[in-house]
Amino acid sequence: MELIIKAKDLRVEYTGCDVLDIDELELYNYDRIGLVGANGAGKSTLLKVLSGELTPIGCKINRLGEFAYISQLDEVTLQEEKDFALIGKLGIEQLEVQTMSGGEETRLKIAQALSMQVHGIFADEPTSHLDREGIDFLIGQLKYFSGALLVISHDRYFLDEVVDKIWELKGGKIKEYWGNYSDYLRQKEEEYKSQVIKYQRFVAERDRLEQAAEEKRKQARKIEQKAKGAAKKNNSESGGRLAHQKTMGSKQKTLYNSAKSMEHKIASLGDMKAPGDIRKIRFRQSKALELHNPYPISGTEINKRFGDKVLFEKASFSIPLGAKVALTGGNGAGKTTLIQMILNHEDGISISRKAEIGYFDQNGYKYNRNQEVMEFMQEDCDYNVSEIRSVLASMGFAQNNIFKRLLSDLSGGEIIKLLLAKMLVGRYNILLMDEPSNFLDLPSLEALEMLMKEYAGTIVFITHDKRLLDNVADVVYEIKNRKFNRVR
Repeated sequence: MELIIKAKDLRVEYTGCDVLDIDELELYNYDRIGLVGANGAGKSTLLKVLSGELTPIGCKINRLGEFAYISQLDEVTLQEEKDFALIGKLGIEQLEVQTMSGGEETRLKIAQALSMQVHGIFADEPTSHLDREGIDFLIGQLKYFSGALLVISHDRYFLDEVVDKIWELKGGKIKEYWGNYSDYLRQKEEEYKSQVIKYQRFVAERDRLEQAAEEKRKQARKIEQKAKGAAKKNNSESGGRLAHQKTMGSKQKTLYNSAKSMEHKIASLGDMKAPGDIRKIRFRQSKALELHNPYPISGTEINKRFGDKVLFEKASFSIPLGAKVALTGGNGAGKTTLIQMILNHEDGISISRKAEIGYFDQNGYKYNRNQEVMEFMQEDCDYNVSEIRSVLASMGFAQNNIFKRLLSDLSGGEIIKLLLAKMLVGRYNILLMDEPSNFLDLPSLEALEMLMKEYAGTIVFITHDKRLLDNVADVVYEIKNRKFNRVR
């Protein structure tokens, strides 16, 4: 066991909030860690600090080795003396940066990091732009890497295969969990159950003390009323009666003191928040949007080409009513092209006459940035405010200020979540979703998975996320060799 990074006093603030507030952090040569947390929690900032890209004032970092940092945003550059030897690792046929796809650039970045013989790799969303084959390639490469690994990823399958420890970053602090991502989820579930039990005990004890205190106060008030009644009846009672009144007064005082003591006990219990619980979302569909065609979308012997490149050749498919249908295939196979062909009603595509299609496009949505969030959500929507709030809550939006916020106040990740939520409650009966899991944090991704499964209509979605595919899709089409091959 060899210590390769020791960091102290990692403090980073952004707009008055603690992004990082870590007293001490250690990384060892055997560590293979998945860094998880909500969008904006500070995951990328932590990688930049540990790698030396960012140096906060007062932060002390002792690096006892060499490290490679793979960022989402860095442009790839060729290292001539090394990279031509990496073609086998890359799985690509050329090294011309100008013509590389995003997936090929990612493979090159990983290969460069591995070729540097570093002690550790910091990677920020390394599966971005990779197809399923590319992700499996990356998993294989990292499994054989002998150094430390600290990786941010929203790909749950990737994390399960590569890491054996999770760092959860929340409120600027790190909490450590042993095991892969699935193990982390099980531990979080156990934590949640324990929190529920503690909260139930807290509520029961608080209610018991409040009830007992109120009972003591009632008894004291009865004695007080009885004493006042006796005093009115005879203002000139004998000394014995006065002595009896004193006894009643002392009893009354004892009861009030007991009530006060219980109030102190209630105060000493402190305040405990109820564990968060996402309510089950119940999607519905109006009668006017009901479809009766068993296959509302189908394609018969469709052809598509771009210049000399043939994407589809006499390819056929059918989308069952109410199904969750996944489109898979390598980068450039034609998945997004097929979605566009459906939207454009191109030759060979048959669509039910009553189909109302919603399309999730991460880059093409236009909206008024000065509009309020709830006003935006209510447009073309049959759901009431309470139901909309439930959907937004499931996607991680804080409920205390959701009515006040403008679209201009939202981060890029929040806009993506809002667009997904709006589409799910829109007046549609078919949804087309192109990589809906991109740019979502893991809690939002799990919420999206739940919402897609519960959705009342038909969904056709493109994804490279194996867990989303396994947990949501009823039907899977793989686009390969210019055909649509139904594999599930």
